Amino acid sequence: MKLATLCYVVDKNKNSSLMIHRVKKQNDYHHGKWNGLGGKFEQGETPEECAIREIKEESGLTVKSVCLKGFITFPMFDGKEDWYVFLFTADDFYGELIDSPEGQLEWIPNEKLTEINLWDGDKIFIPWLFQDKFFSAKFKYQDGKFFDYEVNFY
Repeated sequence: MKLATLCYVVDKNKNSSLMIHRVKKQNDYHHGKWNGLGGKFEQGETPEECAIREIKEESGLTVKSVCLKGFITFPMFDGKEDWYVFLFTADDFYGELIDSPEGQLEWIPNEKLTEINLWDGDKIFIPWLFQDKFFSAKFKYQDGKFFDYEVNFY
């Protein structure tokens, strides 16, 4: 079982979100896909601490706080184990973008987020991040292909 975070840093003035095009790391399961920022928990971290640390490591930006928007279970996502992912947004940030070791960073207009090369399930849940509801979902993939999901909104 893997615990992870996924955070979408939002620039409200430009109505855009910071995305990372995963093209730099070898043997990256997400190679070629666009993702929000995030990663696996370190020992003793809260979901919020993990998200804030990952944003800093991957983008150079410092966020003061994150807003928990949802939780997704990805059973056997990588074919090896279940992933449990806390999804956040953050709109209070400062700093300069770095040359990320994970991939190419780019601000994508929010209305175009589902048009870039995402995992198919991401195209479903990204619009939920901008709703005033919390969600808990299960997204099912097999051999890297999306085939079903379930969701509850609160």
